[in-house]
Amino acid sequence: MSGHSKWATIKRKKGALDAARGKVFTKIIRELTTAARMGGGDINGNPRLRKAVADAKAQQMPADSIKRAIQRGTGELEGATYEEVLYEGTGPSGTLILVESMTDNRNRTVAELRKMFERHNGALGQSGTAGWAFDRLGTVTLDKAQVTEETLMDAAVEAGAEDYRDEGEVWVVYTPVEQFDNVVRALDTAKVPVQESKVAYVPKVKKPVSGRDAEVCLNLVDALDEHDDVQNVYADFDVSDEELRRIAGD
Repeated sequence: MSGHSKWATIKRKKGALDAARGKVFTKIIRELTTAARMGGGDINGNPRLRKAVADAKAQQMPADSIKRAIQRGTGELEGATYEEVLYEGTGPSGTLILVESMTDNRNRTVAELRKMFERHNGALGQSGTAGWAFDRLGTVTLDKAQVTEETLMDAAVEAGAEDYRDEGEVWVVYTPVEQFDNVVRALDTAKVPVQESKVAYVPKVKKPVSGRDAEVCLNLVDALDEHDDVQNVYADFDVSDEELRRIAGD
């Protein structure tokens, strides 16, 4: 996992994300609405919506809230229309960052994100600033304690997974975007427990950062991720486990 992914795991273990549950619901609701608007309200024919519903249930979102979000997307209920926008920027030490957002006001969102980058020694750039450094891939995270390498290969690789990596406590499976749904379904059929699955931007090369730069990079990603209009943040920096423990105060 990249440095900020490990950082998120540390924060979850420390309970620091408990207060942000409302923000998680906000992000999921926007994804449900947008997925339904783009692909229809039938989860059997809309893989993106099916994934969003699964995420909502995993967060124990009430069924009525899920239903209303989908109905807003299909037009059965009135609601805001969100536009998907990908922002690109730079952080300390030449690190590159992508920010996936859903917004009903582009001008507001871009102004607020620009200030966040500037406050953390970064800059919001134009299209092409950072995207070249990432591949668009499906990613599936599995707990190594529950999944053997043999089971992983039998289920995921046979279904079309491109690669998998040992990331310490977890396996991370990488798939072409067009094979992502097939791989997730194959793992479910094989009763392989999945920690997380999503289509993501994966850095082609990771940049090691340490010391003050590492702290600022993590603070920038935290600030961006907490913004209501931001769905996902991807960065190409990598922070060592030792540095993460130091920053976390462990």
